[in-house]
Amino acid sequence: MLIKKGAEANLYLQEWHGRKAIMKHRLPKAYRLTKLDSAVRTQRTLHEPTLIHKAKEAGVPTPTVYMIDLAESNIIMEYIEGKQIKQALNTLPLKEKLHLCRHIGTLIGLLHKQGIIHGDLTTSNMILTSSGKIFIVDFGLGEHSTELEARGVDLHLMKRALQSTHHRFAKQCFEAVLSGYAGSVGKETAARVLEKAKEIERRGRYVEER
Repeated sequence: MLIKKGAEANLYLQEWHGRKAIMKHRLPKAYRLTKLDSAVRTQRTLHEPTLIHKAKEAGVPTPTVYMIDLAESNIIMEYIEGKQIKQALNTLPLKEKLHLCRHIGTLIGLLHKQGIIHGDLTTSNMILTSSGKIFIVDFGLGEHSTELEARGVDLHLMKRALQSTHHRFAKQCFEAVLSGYAGSVGKETAARVLEKAKEIERRGRYVEER
């Protein structure tokens, strides 16, 4: 059953050996040469599970990958039962919102310490389970990098996601994210990454004004 259509891939809910699972199918792109398209999809189908595994090693909850099918550009992985943080944040009291956001910041910091950039950090790509655990999902745009620019982009995307979907409490929530982040990477590194995120934001505004 199709549950999400994306520009890069579609997600299907299915059963895999008696378990609920997600199948992520990378879509062919007509604008790319067939051979190149196949190579790109194969590389990304291999790359994403590697990032998911590395994130898990860093202490960040991620879905378990069950199977990789390179011929079809499919990844079959664990279905995480829960609510998107995007939905959960809007229903919680402020104190719990901030607690959740601090924890999100901690997880982002753990990723960055391991040299993992998520590439699409939004509250839609985080699942809150009934036990209060936060899973980070969809590493399709992720990469291995320790570059300040890449880490700054991750924080900038997180801030924008909060502003666009949770604007009433975005400022407090982002401050809580930064607090958790600094707890993982250290205050000095956090300050440098935040400054880079601000620079990226200024660049974006300049382009829009032009």
